[in-house]
Formats: sequence, structure tokens, C-alpha cells
Amino acid sequence: MIRRPVRSAVVATLLIIAIVLVFSSNSRHVLRPELFVSVASGPRLPGPEDDGSLCRQHGFSPYRQQRRKVYDLILFNHELDWLEVRLNTLSMYVDYFIIVEGKKSFTNLPKDTVLQNNWSNFTAFHSQMLNYVVDDTVVSQRSWDHEDFFRNAMLYNTFPHMRGGEKEAKEGDVLVVSDIDEIPKPETMILLRQCEFPARLTLRSHFYYYSFQWLHRGEQWAHPQATTYRGMQNTISPVNLRNGDGGPAWRFLPFIRPLQRWWQKDDLWSSTWHCSSCFATIHELQTKLERFSHTPWNTKENRDPKTIVERVRNGLDLFGRDLELYDKVDQNQDVPQYVLRNPERYGYLLDRDGPDAAFKDYASDP
Repeated sequence: MIRRPVRSAVVATLLIIAIVLVFSSNSRHVLRPELFVSVASGPRLPGPEDDGSLCRQHGFSPYRQQRRKVYDLILFNHELDWLEVRLNTLSMYVDYFIIVEGKKSFTNLPKDTVLQNNWSNFTAFHSQMLNYVVDDTVVSQRSWDHEDFFRNAMLYNTFPHMRGGEKEAKEGDVLVVSDIDEIPKPETMILLRQCEFPARLTLRSHFYYYSFQWLHRGEQWAHPQATTYRGMQNTISPVNLRNGDGGPAWRFLPFIRPLQRWWQKDDLWSSTWHCSSCFATIHELQTKLERFSHTPWNTKENRDPKTIVERVRNGLDLFGRDLELYDKVDQNQDVPQYVLRNPERYGYLLDRDGPDAAFKDYASDP
């Protein structure tokens, strides 16, 4: 016989599920760049005359409270080119870039603090850049544990230091959690500032490999993520946000956390660029293999320069996986404008056809 409290809890849960199913929307949010007013520097931020139509045309409600800030939370390893592209693409649309780097890699290898050592290269953006060097205190053999530590450090090791000034986060401010090579489009950042959105919004990415010449076949990449600041205790952690798990439970109904997470989730499609393993040099790509969390892929064959060049110039999988396929996109215009405006510097992000696959540190055979 089911006890009354248990029976009541079951009934309440079923009732909540029914309500959710009735009132939840099946709308598909897709970024529509054609709706934005473009100027020479990029899409224009809506002025005070905006009536909220931009949000409604994307399936969101306008955000009607105080002006909210946008924080771009980034894990940084050694990718100076990608940081330059990101800053030049998003600086008009982001209030602060929160950039975390460590003295050790995810695989627990010692590393230089590359951004600190190259800080003077980014003077135009110093007022927006908050760079934190974090010491990894995790004792573990699992590289993913170290990665999780650094990812959560983007919130827990940084935001407490911003209290008491203009940089301090307020309730409702926007947090975007991403890797350095996942760059939200400017129009996406405008929507996040202007619109109400769920607590777990996935910014779906066009998923390129090696350059914007090779598009990964299949569904769009399910990162990065955006949420809003709800205080240090109630903001979804970067790890929980990226993994789609955990998070603060509804106060009176903690036992239905899976339903809560489902209710909080949504997607904004075609809203981000993701360019994986898009490096100017063989050395950078080898460094990535040594330091990232997918340790089984760090093999002698995958690090071999000739193998890397052959795979990159022909659009073959970097790790030799037969089921990972890429379609060639010639003269691609779905590219950050900063890259298109600087083809001499970023030509390797546009064309990998040559015998050296556009790697600056590889001499092809005559």
C-alpha cells in the first residue's frame, strides 16, 4: 500500500509533467542575421526605440529590466590567434571577457602563462579583459577532473574578485561559457543581452575543422552555452551548464531535478562558429594533442607532421576515425568578418589546399 505522502508526491509530479507538456513550446529558435541592421563595424545594437520585435521574431520575449551586462567566459591555453579573432569580433557586444589560464595543462603538464606573457599584444581590449591565472588544486589522474576544475574556475575563482565595482555581476546578467574556438556570432550576443532566454541555452555551432573550408557532417555542435547570473549560490556552474547536468534544484521539489533541467533547456541554432584544430602551425596542433583531455588520441601517428598535413589538406579526420566526415566549402562566407578582412594573416583559416596545408612551420617536399 502506497503511503499518503509518497502518493501525494507522485500525483504532484505527474501533475507538473502534464502542465509542462501542455504549456511547453515546440518552437525552434534559429538565428536570423537578415533581421539585424548592419553597419560597417557589424550588426547594430538596438537603440532605446526598439520595441522588442527582434526578440519575438526569434521566439523569445524582450528583457524589460535594467540594462544587463554580458560576460564572455573563456578557457585559454595557447591560442593567441583565436583570442585575437574573438576580441575583434565580439568586443562591441561584450562587457567583459573573463579569461582563465593555468600553469598546468589538463594533462597535468607544466605550461607557460601564454596570455600573461603576451598581454601587451591586446592593449586595445585591456579595459574589457580580466585575465586570471589559476592554480590547479585537484589531485587526480583523470584529465577531465582537471578540465572541470578550470572550467568552474571561470565562475568561482573570478567573480568574487569583481565585487564592489562596475565589473560586479548583477542578477540577470548574461554568462556565455565556451572554449576559445567557439565564437558566438555578434547577432547572438545582441539577442542574449536584449531577450529573456532559458537558464540553459545551447548556442548551436556550425562545426568546422582545420579551417572554415571543412564543415563537419551531421548535427550542429551542441556548444557553447549561455545562462544568467543568479548569485554565486544559485548560478548554474560552468561544468553543469556545459554537461547539461546538476545545478540548483527547485527549492520545494528537489526530487524532480531531471524535469527541471529539461524545462530549463533550449537551443539557438546556427548562432556560433566552432573551428576545431584550426591552427597556423604544426607545433600548435601537437601542443593541443599533448594537453587536451582526450588522452587516447595523443598517439605517435596522430602527432606525425606528414600525417597531420595529409589529413588536414584532404579533409580527413585528425584522429583517423572513419565515421567522422567533412564536406568542403569553397569560398565560404560564413566566417568571422575579422578573418575575411585579414586574409594575409588568417589565410590558413580559409584555404588548406596547398601541399603544406598552409602550416607556417612545415616545408613540403619539392
